[in-house]
Amino acid sequence: MVPKPILCVTLLSLIISLTTLSLVAADPTYGFTRLPLSNSNFQVQRPYDVPVSQRYSFSNGVHRFLVYSSDKPHMQGSATEPRTEIRITGYDYTSGVWQFEGYFYVPSGTTGTCIQQVFGGVSSATTSQSRVYGGSLTHYQSITLEQNIYNRWIRFNVIHDVGANNVKIYINGGNAPRYNGPGRGASTHYFKFGVYAQPGAASNYMESQWRDIKILRK
Repeated sequence: MVPKPILCVTLLSLIISLTTLSLVAADPTYGFTRLPLSNSNFQVQRPYDVPVSQRYSFSNGVHRFLVYSSDKPHMQGSATEPRTEIRITGYDYTSGVWQFEGYFYVPSGTTGTCIQQVFGGVSSATTSQSRVYGGSLTHYQSITLEQNIYNRWIRFNVIHDVGANNVKIYINGGNAPRYNGPGRGASTHYFKFGVYAQPGAASNYMESQWRDIKILRK
């Protein structure tokens, strides 16, 4: 017969192991390697006729982006909608499994704007867009990722497997992605975040804030 103290220790060890496995499984970054990231990797795109400081700031670890629906595009001659975004440089990719992680905050009233992109695709310019419509975060326009997002910090993870043409999006961790579906073809890809007005739907004023940005890969 096994002495009771040893049995208790064994059961406790098993419980701890199972709890650890559960926590690991709930973290979308498990198995990924975090890559070095600094301000030199952050290229700010904003309306071409205003200084960066009028549309973007970085203070106490928080990136703050704002844009107006009446703003100019980021380049003269561009037909795109107004934006203030960071384009992450130094980590463009054409293969592999890549991940973007960050925490975002969207103030009430902001709508009709894209706050995060996986750029590059065959059938369109992007493989993934996460947008804000009326207080909900959506994948493009069709799939709701999270409701009632206004005025709270939310953890956001997007995983792009180029070879499998697959995109997964996680909100506040969890075992199950809120989106798990096809991308839009292999191309040269990179990550962007901020605010990018969507045609016919954008509020006059759009804002998002981001912190704790990470790039990871397998």
